[in-house]
Amino acid sequence: MRAAGHNVQAQPTTGPGTAGEIARESIERGADLILAAGGDGTVNETLNGMVGSATPLAVLPAGTANCLGHELGLGKNLERVAGRIGEFEPVRLALGLLRASDTAPRHFLMFAGAGLDARVIAEMDHDFKRRTGKFAYWVIAFRLVGKRLAEFDVRAGDITRRCGFALAARVRNYGGDLQIARGASLLRPDFETVLMQGATAGRYLKYLLGVGTGTLGRMRGATVHAARSIEMIAPGGEPVAVQVDGELAGTLPATVEIVEDALTLLVPPEYLAGERSRVGLK
Repeated sequence: MRAAGHNVQAQPTTGPGTAGEIARESIERGADLILAAGGDGTVNETLNGMVGSATPLAVLPAGTANCLGHELGLGKNLERVAGRIGEFEPVRLALGLLRASDTAPRHFLMFAGAGLDARVIAEMDHDFKRRTGKFAYWVIAFRLVGKRLAEFDVRAGDITRRCGFALAARVRNYGGDLQIARGASLLRPDFETVLMQGATAGRYLKYLLGVGTGTLGRMRGATVHAARSIEMIAPGGEPVAVQVDGELAGTLPATVEIVEDALTLLVPPEYLAGERSRVGLK
């Protein structure tokens, strides 16, 4: 990037939770672009230091699942993406905002989930994850087959369900391999909510088949629904974990809402053109 004439300053994070403050301080010092080089968790931390700012964010993809990189069609070659930054287009986006009972409010770009997927993240061995990548998530998920899941009540817009899994998505890509919320879009000011009912993890193997075949929304026990706000409550008081953009973010009760005009993201022009056509925007 320096060879292309940019004045770039590299600022490594010093541990979890530091990227947001680095971004905030960089903007205060006059940075006109923030580049987040890392996985989805790093991107989430970074954008939480940028909410409401006019300074754009660009992503240099790395990390384990790299859901945002998949969504934008960036590929995995960090240097190739860096070489294209000058071609990317700025788009002003809404963000999601999670308010959980035991943590500070947290903005997110892609999704918030409660129940099964957050439990998988909570039970993750991070050394195993570093060694095996995305495979680690599947190992934990299949270990839960046959086990009981905590159920909780979800109100998404005008519908209410008791679920073992709930997802409020702004992107189609999930985990780098799946498309759960096929109607979601970063360009829309709402969530595609995916609600799955059932108290045993084995039942979710059926839902996984529905995800793979694109028939999830027609399956009994599954609801796919657009909403701008979600409320989640665990009626029995049993701890139910919540995640945002693949990172643990507290426990229920929690609410999720849309925050419009919150972040400028640089995206490839082919993504923007394709997404506008898909969701019917000019």
